[in-house]
Formats: sequence, C-alpha cells, structure tokens
Amino acid sequence: MPSVVGLLEQHELAARRRVDGLREEADRIQAELAAAELEWREWVIARRRVDTVLAPDRGDRAGMEVTPDGQDTDTQSAPRDAVKPKSQVPVWREGLAWSVLSVDYQRILQALADRHRLHQGPLTCQELATLFGLDAVPAKVEALRSKAKRLVARGWLAEQQPGRFTLAQSVAGQGGAS
Repeated sequence: MPSVVGLLEQHELAARRRVDGLREEADRIQAELAAAELEWREWVIARRRVDTVLAPDRGDRAGMEVTPDGQDTDTQSAPRDAVKPKSQVPVWREGLAWSVLSVDYQRILQALADRHRLHQGPLTCQELATLFGLDAVPAKVEALRSKAKRLVARGWLAEQQPGRFTLAQSVAGQGGAS
C-alpha cells in the first residue's frame, strides 16, 4: 500500500508538469502572437504607403472627396488621417466627412443613406447583418448594435424607435438625400 506522502508527491509532480507544459504553450502562443502583430503592422504600413503613392494619380480629383450622395467636397482644408482599427467615432458636426470613420461605420452609414434616399424606413441591426452578408447570429448582430448605438451617441444616427436606426436628420440633410 502506497504512503500518503508518496501519493501527494505524485500529484504534486503531475501538477507541476502540467503547469510547466502550459507555461511553455503560453510562451509559444505569445511568440506567435508577437510575430502575427508584427506582420499585421507591416501590412498596415504597406497599405498606407500604397495610399500615399497612389494619391497623386487621382488627377484633378486629388483634393476632392466623394460624399455618399456623389458630390465632391474639398479635402485640402482638412488633413486626411488614415483610419485606424479601433478608432474613436468623433461627434458629428457640419462638414465632417464620413472618411473620418472606420470602414465598418461607413458601411452602416451608407446602408442607411441608401434607405433614406429610397424613402424606406429604418433598419434593425439584424437587417443590417443580413444586408452585409453576415450570419444574423447574436454575436454579429450585437457587434452591429454596439456600433450603431455609438453612432447614435455621437450624432451620426437616430434611433426614434428602440432598435431601429436611421441617419440623423442633420447627417441626412448633409448627405444630400432627397
């Protein structure tokens, strides 16, 4: 019959081996994460460089930006910063271009601008998810809801009925939708 101390030592040894194995795995994952982040940063830099190189090739429209309604606006007066992941949503003000928003937020605005232009009603986040080709699963819908609520809080969207979003009156007027 094994001793109690011997059994405790066996369990302690097994637990220590498990901890050591998990630490090695965590170190490996950390190294892999660092390499992936480095690669991601390099791609961001590459995209920015290409944007910079291609900017002069826009011809006479180099200093112009096209708004969602197709009108040109002069962007020479305001610096164009590249939109960064997890960028903040600025409070809407007269003349603020949609390009200050990340692509995800611009897609939401564009979808609602199209609805407004066609005199259609507001959209729910589930409808937005379907419109964007996403599965209408809770995680995707809630991610869109979070973005839409942030746009409401910053004055870009309106939510006259709970869960139903439209362009804010001032944004809709700015977009030139009829």
